[in-house]
Amino acid sequence: MAFIGDLLHEQFQCSICLDIFNNPSSTPCGHSFCVSCINQYWDGAKVCQCPLCKRTFQKRPDLQINRTLREITEQFRDMSGGGIVGGSVAKEKKGVKGRERAMPNELLDELTSKLPRPHASMPATSEEQGGKLPMASSVPIQSPISEATSAGGPSHAASRAPESSGRRRFTVSGAASSHNIPLCDVHNRGILIFCRTDGECICPNCETEAHFDHDTVTVEAAWTEKQAQLKQTEQQTKEMIQQRLLKIEEIRTSVSELELAVEQATTGSVCMFSALMAAIERAQAELMSVMEVNRCAAETQAAALIRQLEMEVEELRRRESVLAQLSATNDHVQGVKNFATVPAPPPTKDWSGVSVSCDLGISAIYRSLAGEVEKFQEQLRGITERGFTASSLETSPARPQPRMRRVQEYVVDVTLDCNTAHPRLLLSDDMKSVRCSDRHQLLPDNMERFDRVVCVLGREAISSGRHYWEVQVGGKTDWDLGVARQSINRKGKIEVTPNNGYWFLSLRDKNKYAFRTEPSTDVHLNLRPNKIGIFVDFERGQVSFYNVEAKIHIYTFNDTFTECIFPFFSPCTNRSGKNDGPLIITPVDASE
Repeated sequence: MAFIGDLLHEQFQCSICLDIFNNPSSTPCGHSFCVSCINQYWDGAKVCQCPLCKRTFQKRPDLQINRTLREITEQFRDMSGGGIVGGSVAKEKKGVKGRERAMPNELLDELTSKLPRPHASMPATSEEQGGKLPMASSVPIQSPISEATSAGGPSHAASRAPESSGRRRFTVSGAASSHNIPLCDVHNRGILIFCRTDGECICPNCETEAHFDHDTVTVEAAWTEKQAQLKQTEQQTKEMIQQRLLKIEEIRTSVSELELAVEQATTGSVCMFSALMAAIERAQAELMSVMEVNRCAAETQAAALIRQLEMEVEELRRRESVLAQLSATNDHVQGVKNFATVPAPPPTKDWSGVSVSCDLGISAIYRSLAGEVEKFQEQLRGITERGFTASSLETSPARPQPRMRRVQEYVVDVTLDCNTAHPRLLLSDDMKSVRCSDRHQLLPDNMERFDRVVCVLGREAISSGRHYWEVQVGGKTDWDLGVARQSINRKGKIEVTPNNGYWFLSLRDKNKYAFRTEPSTDVHLNLRPNKIGIFVDFERGQVSFYNVEAKIHIYTFNDTFTECIFPFFSPCTNRSGKNDGPLIITPVDASE
């Protein structure tokens, strides 16, 4: 009897003040509380919630007293003596000491008859089979509110947890316990079971009706399993984090080692070039000395030869004089006599093979030195053009980029396509330059024309091979240059990324260069380019950009082209005259 009284007290107890209902009122979700308790609970709250099921009401409900429940509660209070002590039926009124007041059987039958019986699908306990009420641990007992109606409409039963699970106390600040079991929307019973087959949390009625042949466990057991899985996943995540932290540290160490290597290489190169310059200076001095010695020896040799030749010339001139005198005589007899006295010619030397050599013997040295210098300069140009490639940090193999002079060999004559130009763009008569005006022109709105972004395409389609052109950009604060796919969207707002068919370099605010990747890739240029070179290798899927004057490679997109692409030009808006300059397609000068 005391046990049934405890159960009845449980049903007539407010979950906020833990006392017998005083003017009970039911919320739209079917739970009942003292009208003063629930109003105090909601006073000052930003959102009105049911303290039991946590259902949220967009508008604060207009609560009315549940008169039927109030009458039943008053009857119970009168039968139990007007109070509760320790969760049991109250003691006798004053004057009756030491004896617990008994509740009349007919009144118990009247009250318990209004309580709903256990669900038909739930198995009956041994006591139920004997005609007795179920124990507290079997089926939750529902409030008699389910049979009552308030002034505001019907009230639904609030499922109560068994007393063995503990009574939850709610104050004006909310639930004191975090163990608030949610209720099934269909059966209004606590969700205590997890169906492994369907992966759903269900109530006992759902298990009996729709999941009777499924693999089910308690929610607590399922959560224990999930916690084990969570721990494993957490451990794996920690290991992944640790691996990446180690990789970050490895990369930072590599950067530090690279800085040290650059410093050492710089010192070494300075020492090497200093030593090389000193060696060259010494070799030059030694070579000059050898050439001076050779010159002196050649001069001495030449002087000796000249002296010998002069002596022979003097002797020959004397004989020439005698012969001249003899030849001038008119006395035939005397001439014949004197001819015998003519001196014999002096011994002479064959000078035809005699000469002074001008070969210093240094031509081979010059040829060898010039070859080494050319080889060194070629290697230095290769390093300058390619730069440093951190291949270990790339997500894909880096492709070697051709040198500036080599790409200029693939120059093409690019002109602008007026049918694609935005109405604000002004094109030159030769279709080689474009700038943005302040006003729209009256142009036909054909399918090829851009109607929102101030840009224009080139007329020449690129479907194979290699192509190169140059664009003058000096003086502008904003521009876009590159290539675009034929099937790009030309109407409305445009998302300019490689995935959408755009590959180009952008300048904003005079010094902010970026490539429209996902996300955008900022690039820092030490030398501001006045002329941009664009190189396309269709088969290799490359779009490269160069600083023409500095002959420096800036950036290369690596992609796959599946359709025709066209040169892309955007002078951007003129920004009240600050960006009024044109983009000019210029001739390529590959002479240097």
